[in-house]
Amino acid sequence: MPSLKDLKNRIKSVKSTQKITKAMKMVAAAKLRRAREQAEMARPYTEAMERMLISLASSVAEGSEGPRLLSGTGKDQIHLIIVATSDRGLCGAFNSSIVRATRRKIRELQGQGKTVKLFFVGRKGYEQLQQEFSKLILGKIEIKSRRLGYADAEGVTAAIMNHFDAGDFDVCHIVYNTFKSAISQIITFQQLIPLALEVKSAAQNAATIPYDYEPEESEILAELLPRNLAVQTFRALLENAASEQGARMTAMDNATRNAGDMIKKLNLKYNRTRQAAITKELIEIISGAEAV
Repeated sequence: MPSLKDLKNRIKSVKSTQKITKAMKMVAAAKLRRAREQAEMARPYTEAMERMLISLASSVAEGSEGPRLLSGTGKDQIHLIIVATSDRGLCGAFNSSIVRATRRKIRELQGQGKTVKLFFVGRKGYEQLQQEFSKLILGKIEIKSRRLGYADAEGVTAAIMNHFDAGDFDVCHIVYNTFKSAISQIITFQQLIPLALEVKSAAQNAATIPYDYEPEESEILAELLPRNLAVQTFRALLENAASEQGARMTAMDNATRNAGDMIKKLNLKYNRTRQAAITKELIEIISGAEAV
């Protein structure tokens, strides 16, 4: 049985831990507000760009093959998965859920006879998968800036485009967490290359407003597709950042409450141990007095 001193030291230690987790929860809550606003503001822009690309792609599809970012390499053998995780832990199941989904996707593609390669954005995903899939790793990037910016997405996009131009893969997906709420994030696999667009049928196009483009559609696509790749990557990183802060706030809130429950139990045990020691001393005093 631990002594009173041991119990007091343990209570003190748990209280210190509780202060840390409470402070981390408050910091995560403040960061979550900013990250959520950024993610929500990025959604309309990416959706509008996607609608424009659908319109352009439907026009180009009638006449020519289009840029490689839209049409792909013509093969479906080598798949690149961009694993977007955080550089820090203490955020609950945020990173592990992405890693588990990546493992399932790798097994699924390999079961279909495909070749899989991995590119990591964030340290935690790399640390958890490097030993198991070391031969599949194509590269990794750690985002060092405190506040996520478009330049970070451009850096990721530049690296991916270099590998695509070198013929290292045919299809590229990015896996990340879409922010829904502080306690709910949705694992999302999004195809980036070739760009997956639902090109409307002729009947559907007839109901929409026709557009005339200047210059030609193929020239606009050649300019917009690389930019769209960076925009979609930036949105994925923003969604991931908001999901990370939401998961961290929830995890730290749970840790704070668990520490409070542990302190209550330790205080109860301390009081019982102290009472038992007092009772024992009284019994010894009374027994000694009776013996005299």
